[in-house]
Amino acid sequence: MRIRPNSTAVRVKHVGDAANAKEVEVAYARGGKVYTAKAKNAVLACWHVVIPHICDDLPDKQRQALASVQKVPLLYTNVALRNWTSVQKLGTNAVYAPGCYHTGVNLDLPVSLGGYECARKREEPIVVHMMKTPCHPGWPARPARCCTHRTLQYDVRDHRAQDPRSFGRTLGLGGFDPARDIAAITVNRWPHGYAYEYNSLFDSFWLEGGETPCEVARKPFGRIAIANSDAGAYAYTDEGINQAWRAVGEII
Repeated sequence: MRIRPNSTAVRVKHVGDAANAKEVEVAYARGGKVYTAKAKNAVLACWHVVIPHICDDLPDKQRQALASVQKVPLLYTNVALRNWTSVQKLGTNAVYAPGCYHTGVNLDLPVSLGGYECARKREEPIVVHMMKTPCHPGWPARPARCCTHRTLQYDVRDHRAQDPRSFGRTLGLGGFDPARDIAAITVNRWPHGYAYEYNSLFDSFWLEGGETPCEVARKPFGRIAIANSDAGAYAYTDEGINQAWRAVGEII
């Protein structure tokens, strides 16, 4: 396998008519110049909404299905605690708080790897993971571009003001003191977020049967196959692997 780093695909097309083509040509930009490469087949594993922009000759129905994909924007905050005695006193490792600034709070997964050992005693430091989806009461579950815009507008200073308050409200009964127990805070804004997962409350087609938008979007087109977690409308690594397996199988 030959990998070309720092190379962004800008056009993918069949050499000739898609039904009879023997090759696919990929144009990619690197260092301010555009190059081309040819292959018997290609797998487009990029974000679905990008595909119609780089593969012009896809059928209109498939282009529309690809373009309709939306990502769920997320705000991930990690807080380093000097200890987790207050959490242990409360007898929990995760809290769901729909009324707080962050709706989810949970202790980091206890993973030991190589020379790294996870915290095993409550007096040891630990990382707490917090999550927020920039939604709003009354908005549909399917994210809109305004949610992404709101994610980009969040200021880190707002987080650093809100996070101690959230912790104080959530863990206060266990003796938690934000000023004493918080060692550091990191904030990660993720405007492109996760692949949107269908919900029968908002996506009527989910219960009607027939093809879903992701099934229309991922159909093979000549010698071009389509993969990525968007292709399964499920935002996790296992689905990305499943879709990659399917896409490769379609072209071989």
